[in-house]
Amino acid sequence: MPLFNKQKRIQYLGFDDVRSCLIGIFIISFITNYLFNTTPERNTFDLIFIGYAVNVFFTICYWLLTRNILIFLRKKYPDFKDDKKRIIILILLVVCVVVVVDYVGGELTARFIRIFGYSSNHRVELKVLIPIVIITVMVMAIYEAIYLYNRLKKSIREEEQAKQVMIQAQLDTLRNQARPHFLFNSLNTLRDIIDQDSKEEAKVFVDNLSDVYRFIIESGNSNIISLEKELKFAQAYIHIQSERFGENLRVNWDIPEDKLSIMIVPMSLQLLLENAIKHNVVSRSKPLIINIAIIEDSLVVSNEIQAKSTKIPSTKIGLKNIEKRYQLISNKTPVIINDGENFTVKLPLLNPSNQKKGH
Repeated sequence: MPLFNKQKRIQYLGFDDVRSCLIGIFIISFITNYLFNTTPERNTFDLIFIGYAVNVFFTICYWLLTRNILIFLRKKYPDFKDDKKRIIILILLVVCVVVVVDYVGGELTARFIRIFGYSSNHRVELKVLIPIVIITVMVMAIYEAIYLYNRLKKSIREEEQAKQVMIQAQLDTLRNQARPHFLFNSLNTLRDIIDQDSKEEAKVFVDNLSDVYRFIIESGNSNIISLEKELKFAQAYIHIQSERFGENLRVNWDIPEDKLSIMIVPMSLQLLLENAIKHNVVSRSKPLIINIAIIEDSLVVSNEIQAKSTKIPSTKIGLKNIEKRYQLISNKTPVIINDGENFTVKLPLLNPSNQKKGH
């Protein structure tokens, strides 16, 4: 029963109300005794004590009966959409309980008092019942307010947890999406090396590729990593591409050492480098120069646009992947600038505090 089980009390009432019951019964008994038992005949200690004891008895009956009705209705109508119905039924039953308790309790206490030689003629009076109904409804309103507050808080918490689970699932999908994207482009590069160079060059490329994938595995499922780790990964990737392009691919790194501990979305820099190589001419006559620097609070990656005459099929994953991951884990988004001559992407640098709650 909820009366004796703390967990049940919290479940159906929203809080453990034992202390509130004891204090509330004491206070309301005192108030009702003062309001309804001020007749001059009660001028001895015995009569005052009996009068207060009778009020305590009535208050306990009102409180516990309406409390149990409240719990029953919450079990029967647990949903938010049923709140209005439940409250209307509760008020009607409170009126019934007050009337029945006042009549039955009045008869019982009258007989009990006669045992001690005192007379009592109990009458059901509207002027007494109405204040008692109002007081009882007010007590139940406090219960309802606490219950509603806790339900809303629980509902918001569950909604936030569900939202975080969904966001984490999206991040996992995007993270897993980026890895095959990298593999797809790496295999294309390997094919070109096999066509153009010796098998030994292909073996070296595969060895370097395995080192890169080892880095991907070691980075785990982190939503953000240090800039230092991302740079190592990007440099390893450029080393792989140098097997194919040699001096025709140049990367200028301008990264202060004191910025290496700042965080960034994993594989974001590598994806930008990959896109630049994929969509631009890289040749002896037109070497591709990629500039990487930190400007204010962003990692800026830029290159001169050297569009290829033949379009290479694109998965269109890279930039959208980066943008979506930034949106999911922070309030910052990459800035993409294409002025027709240069293509620039600014990746926001993050602190752990920049992450949205739950990441």
